[in-house]
Amino acid sequence: MILLKRLSIISILIVGLSTIQCDFKKDAQVQSQSMSQSSPNSLSDVENITKVSKSTNTITERFVPPKGFTRTPLDENSFGHYLRSLKLKPEGALVKYYNGTTKPNRNVYTSVVDLDIGTKDLHQCADAVMRLRAEYLWTKGQYNQIHFNFTNGHRVEYSEWMQGKRMRVVGNKTAWKDGQAPSNTYDDLWNYLELIFMYAGTASLEKELKSVSLHEAEIGDVLIQGGHPGHAVILVDKASNKITGQNLFIIAQSYMPAQELQILLNPINIGLGPWYTLEGEEIQTPEWQFGSDNLRRFVE
Repeated sequence: MILLKRLSIISILIVGLSTIQCDFKKDAQVQSQSMSQSSPNSLSDVENITKVSKSTNTITERFVPPKGFTRTPLDENSFGHYLRSLKLKPEGALVKYYNGTTKPNRNVYTSVVDLDIGTKDLHQCADAVMRLRAEYLWTKGQYNQIHFNFTNGHRVEYSEWMQGKRMRVVGNKTAWKDGQAPSNTYDDLWNYLELIFMYAGTASLEKELKSVSLHEAEIGDVLIQGGHPGHAVILVDKASNKITGQNLFIIAQSYMPAQELQILLNPINIGLGPWYTLEGEEIQTPEWQFGSDNLRRFVE
């Protein structure tokens, strides 16, 4: 079943500029598969998958890498450092949908990222990825690098938005027009992002990102299947074993209907908790299966 984002202008909906986001897949889908399957290198025997605090803290503070693994060093100004420093809600918090209702935790997620998502059914899978990228760049003052494409190919730059311009949409045609006084507050950024959420999605975002192989994976990379339907998740932490050379990652997602960003559990190797090995032809997350060719990276 495909869920269309709500649009306030019916004529725009008809011409199809709005995108369909993540496919609906029942939470129980993956749970019917074997949960005892082990990853390579005896990771089923891993130790130290513990949470170090039950209060609100960051990804780095809450999740200890498995025995033998250490977090990869990062520049404090990097996108990766920003992601692994995301604040989490207290342990045991449940994901909230945009309308305030709760998403049951059926072995899907282990923690909830403490970020507001607004009250519209817009903050879905690719939207959450774009939001993280945009907010990181905004905090660094790199406003000219904040831009995303609508599904019709129009590149929408935040630098234009902060100058007061607004987007005019007529059918499948879009163009900037003068609209507001120049402003660059967080509310301005969020209003810009909600426009992006409405007219961009997995299909457009996948085309903007460059393909990378799994063995090159880094924090900030995106597993994405663009289309109608499609899905996207983002790598938010990384740890490495210096002896074996193996890497582990923590993955975050939003989903549909619009919901808070969540740290995913590993459904294939439950001993790893939120840590994933990106190996083989398939990467199974609790609500989606990606292929080995689905890894993408933002272009600097």
